[in-house]
Amino acid sequence: MNKKTIKKIAVILLLMIVSCQASQPDKSPPGTKSTGTQEPQKQQIEPVDSVLRQLSKKTSELKTFEGQVEYKYIQPLLESEALRKGVLYYAKLDGKSLLRINFETLKQEDEEEQKYAEHYIFDGRWLTQINYQIKSVKRYELAEPNKTLDAFDLASRNIPIIGFGKMEDLKKQFEIKLVKREKNEPNDFVRLHLEVKPDSMYKDDYIWLDFWIDKKSGLPARVVALSDEEDVYEIKLLKPKINKEMDTKVFELKIPKDFGEPEIVPLKKTKKE
Repeated sequence: MNKKTIKKIAVILLLMIVSCQASQPDKSPPGTKSTGTQEPQKQQIEPVDSVLRQLSKKTSELKTFEGQVEYKYIQPLLESEALRKGVLYYAKLDGKSLLRINFETLKQEDEEEQKYAEHYIFDGRWLTQINYQIKSVKRYELAEPNKTLDAFDLASRNIPIIGFGKMEDLKKQFEIKLVKREKNEPNDFVRLHLEVKPDSMYKDDYIWLDFWIDKKSGLPARVVALSDEEDVYEIKLLKPKINKEMDTKVFELKIPKDFGEPEIVPLKKTKKE
């Protein structure tokens, strides 16, 4: 996978598990507004806003996350489809976001599923790709040593985060609506559809994105995104373990002795005006 695809996978996964953690919930009682000495008036809350507020409340308490992950990448023009399965780890420690994705299997088109180990680690500065088939390691520098990135900063550069920042800002980038559940669909999820606006900062990356929020956990469980190249990204998070004790050693980078030297892709320096 190229760098662009790798970053899209990483940030979509970040999106799904930490989508509203950085937003600030409205502290005023829902459905009311202050009118001085008058009695509080009822204020109609849009259904989309209500969903975002509930999601924000749930994710604001998220410290650790572990779950099975399935990532499907579809290229309709090439009639190509690949499904990867593995495990995802996330932790928010001392104000720093850590993410590790261990893909262990690969299934292409109608072929049998096979072992295919490929791991990704994001530590705030480096996005590391470890390929156990060709015994190679690539490290993409995404921030300067003294200016490490939070997961949200990385994600917001590449993909919208539901509830990240203010709802008003998100609405400037997208037309957002709730998708009505079909009769044969289970009633376990709330679905949001984000249509990219013509002047959106994401117009060169995506056409639309759909999110399914699990009513039980209150967290995103599935995302489907249509890219500007009309490729489809679909990611599912299954059997989540939320805020359970986690050994942070899982985020350590350990390169096997029989691997070659890591390939370093340094951060591109921007020219000063």
